[in-house]
Amino acid sequence: MISFLTGLPVWLSGLLLVGLTTVLAMVGPRVVRRYVTLEELTANNEVAGFKFAVVGVLYAVLLAFAIIVVWEKFNDAESMVAREAGATANIYRLSQGLGDGPESALRKALGNYLKVTIAEDWPAMERGGESEAARRALDQVYAALLPSIQPQGGPITAEILHQLDVVTQERRARIVAADGTVPGILWPVLFWGAAITIGFTYFFGTQSLRAQTLMTGLLSVLIFSGLLIIIVIDQPFAGVVKVGPAALAKVLTEFGAGEGH
Repeated sequence: MISFLTGLPVWLSGLLLVGLTTVLAMVGPRVVRRYVTLEELTANNEVAGFKFAVVGVLYAVLLAFAIIVVWEKFNDAESMVAREAGATANIYRLSQGLGDGPESALRKALGNYLKVTIAEDWPAMERGGESEAARRALDQVYAALLPSIQPQGGPITAEILHQLDVVTQERRARIVAADGTVPGILWPVLFWGAAITIGFTYFFGTQSLRAQTLMTGLLSVLIFSGLLIIIVIDQPFAGVVKVGPAALAKVLTEFGAGEGH
């Protein structure tokens, strides 16, 4: 279900998750009133209110925590791509200190890595995996650089190796992040918690059934809107709201990657 909603446009996911569940939630108070009298519900308002306060606070904390975590991970994913792009740009600039032959080979290999990453790594991450072609392209960048390294090394070579290490680490980090943040066991807790929290409102007695139904609907909209946010951004490289390879594509464009020196 989660994967299904992630692949839909945001408006359609919202319609199914927020709209449909809110309609169903608003039917609840009317169904309860058919079997339980207003006098019986009113008599339990005080006890029900105390229990609802506990349940509501516990679920609000859980929902807010999940939203904050996935939002932070989404921002981290954007930072990963930005750092990877920055490191590749630094390598392009530093390669000028290697000499014409090594510089051309390194730039060509790095350009190929960016092209393959954009074309294949991103679609693979949408499925929660990685591209073997992109991994091999990164290996080729190392293969292009290592023969040009002198035994004693040098500041330029050392810095290029450091920046290449950043590229490697950030690529691995975004591949890990592509699987999503919320553990599988937490999804049932989030959805069952929403159902329980909304269900508690059915057992309050108010003179106006219309007002109670409206309050239940508003609570449902609030809760399931939070769940929609979690679902949409849980996998930062998949779905409609995702981190794209624009930063890497910009580096590729700026340095004329793949065309040599």
